[in-house]
Amino acid sequence: MPETRTGSKRQRLVIWDDPFEEAHARSGMGGLEYMQAVKEGRIAVPPAWSLVGLRLAEIDAGHAVMEIDPAEYHYNPFGIVQGGILCVVLDATLGCAVHSLLPASAGLVSLELNTGYFHPVSARSGRMRCEGSIIHRGSRIIAAEAGMTDVKGMLYARATAICMILDRDKAKRD
Repeated sequence: MPETRTGSKRQRLVIWDDPFEEAHARSGMGGLEYMQAVKEGRIAVPPAWSLVGLRLAEIDAGHAVMEIDPAEYHYNPFGIVQGGILCVVLDATLGCAVHSLLPASAGLVSLELNTGYFHPVSARSGRMRCEGSIIHRGSRIIAAEAGMTDVKGMLYARATAICMILDRDKAKRD
């Protein structure tokens, strides 16, 4: 994403695709098929991913890996990445792992998200890798966990989520 500097001012341009067109493009795709299409660039990433610079690095059934390069525009007033940005990365990773298991007619909603932070993250931390997987799969409820590490494998943050599977066709009728 283009970034410019003028003195102490910085500017960043964020470009994203229309999410409603993308929703139509994924119509009829199962979760794993959709996530693979996003990873391969055949379907655009969600706008929130563009905003924070999030990339889907790996996707398999029940497993996802996202990456982010921490930058100044992620910082809080203390010169470290805002915890909410890390939470977005963890939440997106968990969501991808869960989504990869869903049939075409299903969606998901997070019921609970628990996040723990262990070390501060900054641009000096380098590329962060967030790996998520399923820890429980029921007929309506799926639980997942994710951990965010640096390239050396040091754990910086961890999250667990409980998600509910939704019938998208039923939601359209309601």
